[in-house]
Amino acid sequence: MSKPRIMMVCGFGLGSSMVLKLTLDKVLKAAGVEANTFTADESTAKGQDYDIVFTSKEMQKLFVGSTKPVIVINNFLSADEVREKGLEAIKALL
Repeated sequence: MSKPRIMMVCGFGLGSSMVLKLTLDKVLKAAGVEANTFTADESTAKGQDYDIVFTSKEMQKLFVGSTKPVIVINNFLSADEVREKGLEAIKALL
């Protein structure tokens, strides 16, 4: 089975989305889950091929009507929040 593609989105695709990617990568490693994680900015996010997206409350509006899971994270540095909100959704893709 292929690895799920997990996209992190922020305004420019560099700052907070990269922090979130690093946090998620740590959570995935600890859980023994393999995935392809990547970042995107708000202008290119919709055109990306992804299975699930992690983003902020402010960026959530970009995905209204999406059939793919959107996980809203408040604290991008919190491994606990990322694990609690997103790990089961990721495992459901496996």
